[in-house]
Amino acid sequence: MGYFEGFDVAGFWDDSAYALAEYVEEAPPTRESIASVEEELGGYRLPDSYIALMTAHNGGIPNRDHFPMTEPTSWADDHIVITGIRGVGRTRPQSLGGEYGSRFWIDMWEYPEIGVYFADTPSAGHDMLALDYRACGKGGEPTVVHVDQEDDFAVTLVAENFEAFVTGLVDESVYDTSEQDRIDALATVREGSFSPVLRRAFREVADVLPDAERRMRILGEAVVHDKGFFSLHADARSTLMYDYLFWLFTSFNQVGSFDRYVRTPPQYERSYALPDYELMIVFGLVAEPYDFCTGGYAPGFLEDWWNSRVASGRISETADGYRMTDAAVGALLDELAGVVRDR
Repeated sequence: MGYFEGFDVAGFWDDSAYALAEYVEEAPPTRESIASVEEELGGYRLPDSYIALMTAHNGGIPNRDHFPMTEPTSWADDHIVITGIRGVGRTRPQSLGGEYGSRFWIDMWEYPEIGVYFADTPSAGHDMLALDYRACGKGGEPTVVHVDQEDDFAVTLVAENFEAFVTGLVDESVYDTSEQDRIDALATVREGSFSPVLRRAFREVADVLPDAERRMRILGEAVVHDKGFFSLHADARSTLMYDYLFWLFTSFNQVGSFDRYVRTPPQYERSYALPDYELMIVFGLVAEPYDFCTGGYAPGFLEDWWNSRVASGRISETADGYRMTDAAVGALLDELAGVVRDR
């Protein structure tokens, strides 16, 4: 390839079904496709090493996904983790020009325009890796940096160039903290303080479900036992948690739309007096933090849940906004009782 001498490119990638569907372009980039994507990205010239790697395997999920760091970030004190590397193309959602490509994070999440966002992390968008062209210009050789949305988009140097980044990735076993992570997550769901939004909701539903707080903790434990950490995705436990949270939220709030449920409109100052999904389970206000939270979420999973529930009729639009039907609430309570029995 001219780059990555002695590097096992074939063994670098994990071609799972998910990787093939989300990341891996079916064909290597051509001169024309490279130029087209570079123009769409803002005129940034992709490094030759990037093009070389994508020519051999156009995007994907690496088998080695941890990178040692000398400076701490929001991810960890001594390393970061990536989910995948974006291919040069547009046919996959995670490609550079795809639905969740580089421009998506700049246009929709307001990441700074410093270059090309080429790799994501398991935080589902709350920190990203970018090719940083600020020092070299759009035609130069960019560094690789970590950009942290949760720390006012702080930028931390990761590697001097893309090739150094790829060859420096190591196996997760080097930083295996899974057992301690599981212990910490169980402590969070068993003992962590709830947001003011959930505390009020528990009071509102006390006549129907007097042990609502206990059931929330037990469901949280089930999530952790399934995953090893406290995070919501598209699995059965997560779906049940989405249902439970929505029912609790609508015990004292009207929901006029999915977007309003997820987050209070930006023209309003964030406050627990104007609650939303994020303030209920994901993030806490600096002045009044809480512990029982995921610390991040993937909006796509939540939107898929919403769309499926509306399509199936379990959530319907009423004069009081979107609400779960009586039958859906009954099914929810039965499922929660089942989780308690299986404990």
